[in-house]
Amino acid sequence: MSDIDLLAPMTEAAHEAGDFLRAAPVPAPATTWAEFTHNFEALDKPAADRLRARLSGLRPGAAWGEELGDTLPAHGEVWVVDAVDGAVQLLQDLPYWSVSVTLVRDLRPVATVLHSPVRGETYTAARGHGARLNGRLIEPSRKTELELALLATSQPPTVADQPDAVHAAGRSLSALLPHAGAVRNLGPTSWQVADAAGGRIDAFWEYGLDDVNLLGGSLVATEAGLRVTDIEGNPWQAGAASFITAPAALHDQLLKLLS
Repeated sequence: MSDIDLLAPMTEAAHEAGDFLRAAPVPAPATTWAEFTHNFEALDKPAADRLRARLSGLRPGAAWGEELGDTLPAHGEVWVVDAVDGAVQLLQDLPYWSVSVTLVRDLRPVATVLHSPVRGETYTAARGHGARLNGRLIEPSRKTELELALLATSQPPTVADQPDAVHAAGRSLSALLPHAGAVRNLGPTSWQVADAAGGRIDAFWEYGLDDVNLLGGSLVATEAGLRVTDIEGNPWQAGAASFITAPAALHDQLLKLLS
């Protein structure tokens, strides 16, 4: 099965997991870490099990990303899956969450599906075949002036263990806030990157190691025609310590401000 042919069964798997999560009752917000972990696992594990049952047969030799920790193998195929991307929002009964499914080959994303059950929307992309939202090709923003731009950012879930990323994030806000139309954090990292690909957001940046959340979105962005680099301007790849995606006209301006 080719990478583009994988998108249909990947989409079915993401929709099944999303239907389960949307139908599940949301517990009251946790007041302790143990309670939060219990609430999260009660939703994440059955949703992840549904995804694994669907996906494993598509690529029997592919590894399962969550079993590999933070470091993906340099060679071979891996399913990078986040059944509840934006779990914090879901557990606060907010709508900003999604299901993320990406096949990675030799550290490069080759097929991805990002599904928002609340919005009823699904981004899909396969390398070399463009990016789509609910089946329609997408294209990024055509803005050229930062003062009109809606920028978005986020932080890795492990940012507390990455002090350099914390400091860089603070500096970047100070650098961009005076020049941008607005800066927001609008939920799951992967979905925000995809929304940049679809022109809803004009650019997205982040500091820190965050491969699981960036691999799928980076493919959607690349296939939609955005520039996808690190803050130094080098092509982004797994293991990079920063990420930025924007149309060329905005990308150059952002890099100058961030440097």
